[in-house]
Amino acid sequence: MQDQKKPIFEKKNIIVTGGAGFIGSHLCDELIRNAKVICIDNFKTGELRNIEHLLSNPDFVFLRHNINDPINLESIPDLEKFKIEFQGIQEIYNLACPMSPKDFEDNRISTLLSNSIGVKNLLDLALKYKSKFMQFSSSVVYGPRRKENPNVKEDDLGVVDFLSYRSAYDEGKRFAETITQNYRDIYGLNTKIIRLFRIYGPRMKLNDNQMIPDFINDALDNKNLLILGDENFCSSFCYISDCIDAVIRLMKLDNITEPINIGSNQDINITELANKIITICNTQSKIIYSDPDKFMTPLCLPDIRKAKKILAWMPIVTLEKGLQLTIDYLYANKGLRTYEDFLDKNQE
Repeated sequence: MQDQKKPIFEKKNIIVTGGAGFIGSHLCDELIRNAKVICIDNFKTGELRNIEHLLSNPDFVFLRHNINDPINLESIPDLEKFKIEFQGIQEIYNLACPMSPKDFEDNRISTLLSNSIGVKNLLDLALKYKSKFMQFSSSVVYGPRRKENPNVKEDDLGVVDFLSYRSAYDEGKRFAETITQNYRDIYGLNTKIIRLFRIYGPRMKLNDNQMIPDFINDALDNKNLLILGDENFCSSFCYISDCIDAVIRLMKLDNITEPINIGSNQDINITELANKIITICNTQSKIIYSDPDKFMTPLCLPDIRKAKKILAWMPIVTLEKGLQLTIDYLYANKGLRTYEDFLDKNQE
């Protein structure tokens, strides 16, 4: 493994791609406490309002850029203060991939490119600066949920239809892991692969066919909660702060060479979840069902024994607590659903 270039100055230089997205923005919030953060996003599915509170921080720089195009960090004036030519880049977290169930069809080619060319560009950047590199993967690499044993270990090879409607994302995530592992084997890069199962919390995109934020949004408006499936649809849900805690723990370890599952291993019935939201919101909403969505489908549950053993990690935020925090956030922000709304409001 290559020796990592140590920072000359006190704080590390860190890149977070997809940093304006739901998970990426929360990761930026955590990293900025002790590092200088370069957030890269092209707003394909991320939103500027997720990082707007960070823009005035001198240790934070946002770059609007598509990772499918190479980038020369040392030629960007806004990054001169980070002294990259001397300091280098110590860590790269790659979350850049279009993630919108509602707009999945329109993003299929972008998804393919982000999971191939985009990952290669970032790995080449890590190779140049001898950076630690973390690839954010997904439970989709295991394929659909199995009735006989829904919990999957990291050594489960999975069964994915590489020609299916979902293949741009599912097979794309598998290829992203493949190229990451090969760069590690061939070039000695310090790479890590984290496989996330369904994560939820504040800043999830509204009206995007993602269950929890849409349920909450409709409940707050006294509308019916639409489940894209039947009363047997189940899934697991891990709160965002637990996810970020796992990410930080994994990046600190240098001897981890295998993927790690991160998520909740508790199977939650979606109808029961919707009823919890109705109760917390104290609304008169009803639950209705519709045809299943091609992208938002039942997925496997994580076996998290490896995360418990290696990272000393397990999810600690209860579903009730996580839902309450998410509801509080959405309630406080219902008047500002888009960044354009924010701009319009401030121009009044």
